[in-house]
Amino acid sequence: MTETAFLDQTVEALRALGLTVLVQKIPRAARAAGADAWLRVKKDRQGVEYVVECKRAVTPATLGATMAQLNQLATATGRPPLLVTAHVTPPVAERLRALDQQFADTAGNAYLTGPGFLIYVAGRKPEEKAAVHRPGRAFTTAGLKVLFALICDADLAAAPHRAIAAAAGVALGAIPPVLADMQQQGYLLVAGKKRRLNATRRLLDDWALAYARTLRPKTLLGTYVAPNFDTWHDWKLDPQQARWGGEPAAQLLVKYLKPGVLTIYADKLPARLMVEQRLTLAGLLGAEHAVEVRKPFWGVTLRNDGRPDTVPPALIYADLLATGDGRCIETARMIYDGHLARLFPAA
Repeated sequence: MTETAFLDQTVEALRALGLTVLVQKIPRAARAAGADAWLRVKKDRQGVEYVVECKRAVTPATLGATMAQLNQLATATGRPPLLVTAHVTPPVAERLRALDQQFADTAGNAYLTGPGFLIYVAGRKPEEKAAVHRPGRAFTTAGLKVLFALICDADLAAAPHRAIAAAAGVALGAIPPVLADMQQQGYLLVAGKKRRLNATRRLLDDWALAYARTLRPKTLLGTYVAPNFDTWHDWKLDPQQARWGGEPAAQLLVKYLKPGVLTIYADKLPARLMVEQRLTLAGLLGAEHAVEVRKPFWGVTLRNDGRPDTVPPALIYADLLATGDGRCIETARMIYDGHLARLFPAA
């Protein structure tokens, strides 16, 4: 099902709920900001004009990156954003409602608020099972590694393929098809033999969303319980072996978020740290005071302009969004404003 098809089905589902839905011409500025549609939704004589972001699917892992894109779209257009997708599961529907994010899907699930109407429907299942969408090469595992290397060092876009492969930690043969797909999608600008990264907020958020869906689940090596969880700030990590990521890295950068989970990027948990902090493996259901160890997915030559004891800011940003937690999403916005906005400006 194409995005146009599930947008049309969603419009019909909203009309079946007793709403008048008008599909309007997208203003030029809204289209430039990435809007997929412009809808006017009415109940009786009063209505709301929405700027629409279409997503094939939204999961708990991709919720944060989706919210970042919706918030950016709202800022750019001055209109409330409406998330339109093929199907919203009940848990995701509850999360979206808690974040006050309006949505609608092809099955008739929706959360809409406006003058004279409040609609919340959840639990409906789609009549047809959505076909599996195969992403382009830029959003495969290898593609996401390459894109991350370019996000961390935009100058790499103009470098030889061998240098890009070394920084990304991928095989040399993966580079040409990934760069070709990036060019086709507008992430890479090519003039003759010169290549330049089209570094925008949209690129950053598209990567963060695809990273949460495809690459991040593969990085988890293990989860441990830390009896001395609250003293994490005093733990001594050797940057050559391990670096903070996620919530503790965000706290080190912006001094705002009290970590609920400690994320460490390392090829393996340092034995000295395990002994000193008396870390033990968590059970299958997880535990409070958790320390998650994630495997670095980049090459040894990757440039890191952040703190030496943390992973690059772009990865901290993406890991925070992947939690789907409101406070983490707010902190991710602070990371963007303070460390990424000048490199990846909003379109």
